[in-house]
Parts: sequence; C-alpha cells; structure tokens
Amino acid sequence: MGIVNTLLSAVTWWKGQTLNTRIFTWRKGEKVGEDDQGNVYYRTKNDSKRWVIYNGEAEASRIGPDWHGWLHRTFDELPSEKPLPKKSWEQPHQENLTGTMMAYAPAGSIRSKAPVERSDYDAWSPE
Repeated sequence: MGIVNTLLSAVTWWKGQTLNTRIFTWRKGEKVGEDDQGNVYYRTKNDSKRWVIYNGEAEASRIGPDWHGWLHRTFDELPSEKPLPKKSWEQPHQENLTGTMMAYAPAGSIRSKAPVERSDYDAWSPE
C-alpha cells in the first residue's frame, strides 16, 4: 500500500475502511465470516461490537438479509454456520440500484430507450 493510499484511508470512509477502523480491527477484531460480495465481518472477542469491512464502496444495501440480521443482533447464529432458510420464490439479494444506469425505469420514463405511445388519456387544450 502506497503513501497516497495510506493517507486516503485516514480520511475517507466511502471506499473501504479508515485508518482508525483498520487499527481497531487489527487490535480487537475477530473475523467471523465473509459474504459472496467479498465483505468481511468482524466482532470483538466478547461480542460487544460487530462490524463489516466492505469490499469496495461502503454501501449498506450490499449486505444480504442474513448478515444484516447478524450485525443488528436479530439473531446470534453466524450466517456462515446456520444460513437462513430460503423459500423457492426468493431471488438472490441485490444491492440498491437507484441512481445507477441499471435502476428500474418503467414504461413511459424519460430514461427508457423508446418512447411509449399513450392512449389512456387526452391532453387538455384551452378552447
């Protein structure tokens, strides 16, 4: 890691961990698991704190429901040891795509590739 990356990690939080988080994780953290996106989960030895080190941009919607539940103490079992049961109709977790080019654009949206002809209303015009 170069000097520039070290300085950036001291003051930025949106592209990984800060220097303080790195030191705290090194001193007190116990790695408990990793998800399919490469995010790494830690806790203190007495389990008083739980946290995640994101792989890339720090975006909370990148955490799946199983690890989210563990982080927020909804349940104490690690998802790597006791995964949540999945229903046949459930789709894989997907991060929030709002503000990206992959965000949902309904028919008639200005973001859609081709305009849609509307026939469900008549435009008002003054007489």
